[in-house]
Amino acid sequence: MSATEPTPEQGCMPAQPTDEHAWLRHMVGEWRIESECLGVPGMPPFKSTGSETARMLGDLWLVADGRGEMPDGAVGSWRLALGFDPGRGKFVGSWVGSMMTSMFVYEGLLDPDGRALPLMTEGPSFAGDGATAPYRDSYERVSDDERVLRSACLGPDGRWTEFMVARYRRVR
Repeated sequence: MSATEPTPEQGCMPAQPTDEHAWLRHMVGEWRIESECLGVPGMPPFKSTGSETARMLGDLWLVADGRGEMPDGAVGSWRLALGFDPGRGKFVGSWVGSMMTSMFVYEGLLDPDGRALPLMTEGPSFAGDGATAPYRDSYERVSDDERVLRSACLGPDGRWTEFMVARYRRVR
């Protein structure tokens, strides 16, 4: 059991935040998003804009709610929840969106330089055959007021294909 999780002797003492939880705090705020869908099979490249508001749930969880333009002109919304599980030694979380029926469940580690958090998950394959495929969503801290999300899918050839890049700029 990690030092940040309560032991049986401590009873119901709350977990204490770690350096990894502090890393998530840089994502707190209101953000303007410019994104580009690059390589989704059967769709031309698509640029869109959106916004996201992120807050901490206590000191341990980041919760972000966003809205953005979809290729068909509709507005989609999503919710991201991220935390760090000291017992597993990994970031954990989930992402759900109004535009799809799949929930993406995340797990990942910070890159050695501490600038990017690649999160691994599984979701519907672009083949449209009902199969699933591995995905990687990587959140990169560019500065206090800018971050980038890069989404990639692992193809049957064993190669990662980046299909979406979103640039976040802090509004507040």
